[in-house]
Amino acid sequence: MRAAVMGSPIAHSLSPFLHRAAYREMGLAGWSYEAFECDEARLPELLGELTPLRGQGHEDEDAWAGLSLTMPLKRAVLPLLDTVSELAVEVGGANTVVFRGGRRHGDNTDVYGIVRALAEAGVHAPRSAVVLGGGATAASTLAALRDLGLHAATLLVREPARAAGTAEVAERLGMALAVETLDKLDVFTGADLVVSTLPGGAADAFADRLARVPALFDVVYSPWPTRAAAAVAAAGATVVGGFAMLLHQAVRQVQLMTGRADVPVEAMRTAGEAEIRRRAATAPA
Repeated sequence: MRAAVMGSPIAHSLSPFLHRAAYREMGLAGWSYEAFECDEARLPELLGELTPLRGQGHEDEDAWAGLSLTMPLKRAVLPLLDTVSELAVEVGGANTVVFRGGRRHGDNTDVYGIVRALAEAGVHAPRSAVVLGGGATAASTLAALRDLGLHAATLLVREPARAAGTAEVAERLGMALAVETLDKLDVFTGADLVVSTLPGGAADAFADRLARVPALFDVVYSPWPTRAAAAVAAAGATVVGGFAMLLHQAVRQVQLMTGRADVPVEAMRTAGEAEIRRRAATAPA
């Protein structure tokens, strides 16, 4: 059986290390996991080349079990699928494609990853939350917050006009969403939880203000800790890093693609952390 991660750029992806570690531990000797550079323009062609799909009348040794998708493919893949989970429709993106019965089914495991990452850190039921950034990860964050019992959240972005898609996601989720600019962060540091979905280092400019929050989830995983995360940790508050989200969304992907529940979380964690350390050790000074 074959699986892969697709996106652009893809060379940095930790997914092969996580999934392959799971296959080894689960005894899936015949499974492989690759990484393919793929942008939106090439996606339809590449999906068409992935044959046979599992369930097309036989269990071919070279059959495809599924795909992990990263940006910019999570939204672009939706019209190319046979079926899409309700959650993926709600957040407007699928990061997982599972092949069964000769059909392509889209799902979203990012939401699961966020919920599990927060739970590991003891964040189970925040009374209020602020999300920094308005992209695809922010949309999944809103769904995760809903699953944690929140019916309202505040979104802080550089340009509110560019958050229209995320506001539509909030509406589909049945959540009330207030959209403000990032310079208003001081007003919202009293929230129980701040989630930064900003790209690497972008939240560091707000480190001093974020140091006052009870809990920070920064989706960056390398380099770690970010300055913002270090400031919150130094203040004695709760910090959650992006690797925990990446790990748990991959755990759920392995469950969906293999159909097995006995996914070795700790083996995957160990493999991912080892690769992060290796990259840090070999990175230019």
